[in-house]
Amino acid sequence: VQLQASGGGTVQPGGSLRLSCTASGFTKDDHNIGWFRQAPGKEREAVAIIASKDGSSYYADSVKGRFTISRDNAKNSVYLQMNNLTLEDTAVYYCTGAYVTSRFYRAPLNYDVDYWGKGTQVTVSS
Repeated sequence: VQLQASGGGTVQPGGSLRLSCTASGFTKDDHNIGWFRQAPGKEREAVAIIASKDGSSYYADSVKGRFTISRDNAKNSVYLQMNNLTLEDTAVYYCTGAYVTSRFYRAPLNYDVDYWGKGTQVTVSS
């Protein structure tokens, strides 16, 4: 399994970015794709996740209403649209893959990760 993330960058507060993740090696419908992030000096936290089978999505409270996760199964890709970014969103974002049998908690959002992609830096700065 490989996860390739892209789309990070620097943006001003209130701005938007879209992250992309291309996944390969999974069997259809046996996995979920999501994003974790890690800010300097903080623990990694789950941000959002989307199911490959039915498209159900879940978000961390800190990003609800601002971030949207979506998928394009034909392209084996998942996207994280991030709007109204704040300084607190500055972090390295990791695309992650988790089998549907792995542990998953909706609230607060958290899940066991089976595969990590390389991180992509998102910096929100004025």
